[in-house]
Amino acid sequence: MANLRPKIVKLAKMVGGVAGAMNRIDEKAPEYYALNAVVTDDMADVALVMGLRQPRTFEYIVEKCGRSREETKKLLDQLTYTGVVKVWTDKKDKKDRYFINIFAPGMLEMMVNNREQLAAHPEIGKAFEEYTRKRIAPMAPLFPEGMAMMRVTPVESAVKDLPGVQPWEKLSYYLRKYDTFSVSDCSCRQSRKVLGEGCGHLEKDICIQMGTGAEYYIRTGRGRQVSREEVLEILKFAEDNGLMHEMPATDGLGESAAICNCCSCSCFSMRIATLFRTPDAIRSNFTAEVNPEECVACGQCVENCPTNALKLGQRLCAKKPVPKTEEPTARDHVWSKKNWNMDYRENRQDVAEEGTSPCKTACPAHIAVQGYIKLAARGKYKEALELIKKENPFPAVCGRICPHGCEDECTRGDIDEPIAIDEIKKFIADKELDSDVRYIPPKRYHLGNKIAIIGGGPAGLSCAYYLAIDDYRVTVFEKQEKLGGMLALGIPSFRLEKEVLNAEIDVLKEMGVEFKTGVEVGKDVTLDELRKQGYEAFYIAVGAQGGRRLNVEGEDASGVVSGVEFLREVNLGRGRTLAGNVVVVGGGNVAVDVARTATRQGAATVKMYCLESRKEMPALDEEIEEAEADHVEFQNGWGPKRILTEDGKVTGVEFMRCVSVFDEMHRFAPKYDEEDTITVPADTVLLSIGQSIEWGSLLEGSKVKLGRGNTAQADSLTYQTGEKDVFVGGDCCTGPKFAIHAIAAGKEGAISIHRYVQPGQTLTLGRDRREYHAFDKNNVAVDLQSFDNTPRQRPAHAQEKKGTFRDDRMTFTEEQMKKETERCLGCGAVQVDSYMCVGCGMCTTKCKFDAIHLKRTGHSKPDLYEKLPVKIAANAVKRSGKIAASSVKTTRRKD
Repeated sequence: MANLRPKIVKLAKMVGGVAGAMNRIDEKAPEYYALNAVVTDDMADVALVMGLRQPRTFEYIVEKCGRSREETKKLLDQLTYTGVVKVWTDKKDKKDRYFINIFAPGMLEMMVNNREQLAAHPEIGKAFEEYTRKRIAPMAPLFPEGMAMMRVTPVESAVKDLPGVQPWEKLSYYLRKYDTFSVSDCSCRQSRKVLGEGCGHLEKDICIQMGTGAEYYIRTGRGRQVSREEVLEILKFAEDNGLMHEMPATDGLGESAAICNCCSCSCFSMRIATLFRTPDAIRSNFTAEVNPEECVACGQCVENCPTNALKLGQRLCAKKPVPKTEEPTARDHVWSKKNWNMDYRENRQDVAEEGTSPCKTACPAHIAVQGYIKLAARGKYKEALELIKKENPFPAVCGRICPHGCEDECTRGDIDEPIAIDEIKKFIADKELDSDVRYIPPKRYHLGNKIAIIGGGPAGLSCAYYLAIDDYRVTVFEKQEKLGGMLALGIPSFRLEKEVLNAEIDVLKEMGVEFKTGVEVGKDVTLDELRKQGYEAFYIAVGAQGGRRLNVEGEDASGVVSGVEFLREVNLGRGRTLAGNVVVVGGGNVAVDVARTATRQGAATVKMYCLESRKEMPALDEEIEEAEADHVEFQNGWGPKRILTEDGKVTGVEFMRCVSVFDEMHRFAPKYDEEDTITVPADTVLLSIGQSIEWGSLLEGSKVKLGRGNTAQADSLTYQTGEKDVFVGGDCCTGPKFAIHAIAAGKEGAISIHRYVQPGQTLTLGRDRREYHAFDKNNVAVDLQSFDNTPRQRPAHAQEKKGTFRDDRMTFTEEQMKKETERCLGCGAVQVDSYMCVGCGMCTTKCKFDAIHLKRTGHSKPDLYEKLPVKIAANAVKRSGKIAASSVKTTRRKD
C-alpha cells in the first residue's frame, strides 16, 4: 500500500460508483492499475473536482481546480484523450461540457477505444475484463430485472407488431432522437484481443455511438462519423451475423449514448447472463416462445442464441417422458460461485437432454435436413439451398454420392421406409447447375489475408468456400490437372457427372478463389517458399489417393493395377481398354466403382472377390444392386493367396476361404482357411483393398507428425498440427472416409484458420463444439394416420444412358419431391429456457418458418444510475422472501 498514489486511489473510488463503495482499492484493483497507467497526479486533481456524472463547463473546472486556464485546458485535453473525461458541445449555449462517467460501462470503453493507448498499455484491456468480472459478481444476482448498467434491446423486427411496445424499446426511436452518429471498434472484443482470448468475432467498426457520445468519439478519433443510413446497414450486418443489441442504461428512460452489437462469447455485459447465470439483470421485457408445430429444428436460432437458451429437442410425443434436470435460478436461490457457468465459452450445448432429430445428428456436417425438406415442401428452393450450404457447399455432388447416414437413422424408416433425403437434396441442389439462379453467399468481412489450400478435393474446396465468405485471398494448389480430388478422379462419371462437380466449383471461382492446377506443393514449391510469398496459413487436404498393396506373390506382374489408379486414369481420359476376364479384389464402395467402370472399359467378365460376407460388405446396398445390374458377379468370403503369372503377366488369382471374425472392438478380423482354395483365371486384376496417403516431400522440414495409417496428427477440434500455421483435414487426417466427412472438416478448418490469422484470437474459446445426440426412437409414439402414408418415391432411370459413362439416375420430378417431403415426420423442435432467454430477438431473424416469436413478459424501465442503489436494496428484500419460500419448498420435498 505504501507505493499507492493517493490521488489515483481517490479517483478510482469515485469512478467505481456503487461498485467502488463496496471494494478496497489496492495496486491489484483493476480501476487503480488502469488509471495509474495513464493519469498523472495533475490530471487526477482536475478530474476529482469534476465529480461523478456531472456535466461541467470549462469555467466551473477552472474555478474549482485553481489552475490557469491554459494549464487546465491542457490537462482536460489529456483526460479526454485517455478516455477518463468525455467532452461535447452543448447545443444551447455552444459551450463544451466535460463529464466523468462510471468506470464501466463508460470510462473503460473510452480508454480501450483509444487504439494507440491500448497498444501501449494492454493492462487497460486486462482491467476492463477484470473489473466487469470481479466488481459485478456480487451485484449480479441483486439487480432488479432489466436494471443492470447495460440492457438488451430487441431486434426491432421481432417487436414492431407487438401491442403495447413502447417507443424506447425500439432502436428506431434512438435513430430518430439523435442526429449525430459514429461507429467504433468493439471495446470488449479489443480487450479480449489484447489478452489473447478472442473468439473469432472481429472488433472492427461494429459499435454505434449517438448524440454526445458520437461527438466525443469523432472529436477524439475513437470512431468515424456515419450517417443514419450507415447505422442501419451496420445494425443489419450485426443481425445477419448473430450479433445482438445492447445499450447503456444509466441515463434514464429513452436516453443512451450507444448501441453495442455484441457476441456473447466476448461481451463483458453478456457475462452477467452467461457466466454468472443471472440473465434477468440485463434482459429486455420480452422472451422467446416457440410454436413446435411450425418449428423444423433447423438449428439456426439455436446456433445464434447468445445465452444458449435455445436447444434442439424432440417434437414427437414420447411414450415415457424423459426426466429433465431442474436447475436453480438466481430469482429464488442463494447465489454463489458454485452456481456460475465458469466454462460458458467452451461448454455451449446445441441439443437438449432428450436428444433431437436423428437425421441432423447422423449427418457428419449436421446439415439441417428437416429444415431444407420443409422449405422444399413449400417451394422455397433457394432458401433450402442456402440452408444446406451453411454446412455443405456441394449439395449437388452429395445428392449423388453421399452414403446418406441420415436416411439410415431416419425415424420414418422404423415405420416403413426412410425419407429419400438425398433425392430431395439432389432436387434442390440441381438448381445450382443453372448459373443464372445459383446461390452465391454474400461476403461477411473483407479480410484479405493470403491462405493456401493444398489439395483440391472436398475438404480443401470446402475450406476455401468458407474462407472466401470472409473474403480471404484463397489459393488452392492441386497437383493434378483437374480439380475435385477423388470427386473428380476417384468417382466414375456414371455416379457423378463432372459437369455437376464443375458447376459447384464454379461458385468458388465466382467467390474469388484462385486455383493453381498441376502444382505439387513440396516438389514445385515448398511451404517455406509460400510463406515468403505472404501466405499466412495452410490447409493441407491431399486426401488418400494411393492404392494399398496385398503383399502377396505375383503382385508386381503386368496387368495387376491399383483400383484408384485405374479410376484416376479413366477419369483423366487415359484409361486402358480392358478385355477378357477382370478380377476386382475388395468389397467397398470404391471396389464397386472399379468393377462397374471395368464393365464399361470392355471387360468380358468382371468378378469381385472380398473377405466379407454379403451382409458384412462395406459397400452400400444400392451400390451393390447397381453393380449387379451391370453384370458384376460377387464372390464373398474369399481372400487372395497369390497372383498367378506367366512371363511376367497375370494369368489368374488363387483365393483362400475367409471366415468373418470380429475382435473385441468389433473390427473386422478375417480368419483364413488356406486348404480351401480356388483358382480364378484373370487377364487383369484390379486391387481395391483400401487407399494410402502419399505425402511426397510436402512435409519435409515441418513439425507435422504422422501417426497411424500415415495420417497427419492434429487437434481433434481445431485440426491444427504441430506446425502452428498448418491445419489438416479430410482423408489425410482421418484416413479414408466419405466426402461429407471431408466437407465438414473443411468448414472446421476454415474456422480455425480465420481465428489463427487474426491477432489475439483463440482457436477454441466461444467455438461451437457441435455435439449432437439423437432422441431414443424406441421411446417415440407416432400416429402414422396423422402423416402422409404415400410410399417412398424412387427416381426413374434414363434407359438410353444405361451401361454408359453417363449417370442414368434421374432427378425427382417436382411432384415426386412434394410427395416425398410430405412423408417427413418432423421429429425435432426447438426448446426455450425462458429463464436464460434475454429477449434479444436474434432467433426470430434466423427462422424461415415464423415458428419463434417474442412475447412480453416484463415491464421494467431503465432509469438513472444514481437511483440504482435504492432499487438494488428494494429488490434484495423482495428476493430474500423468494429465497425463504423456495427453501421451505425444498425442505418439504426432501421430507
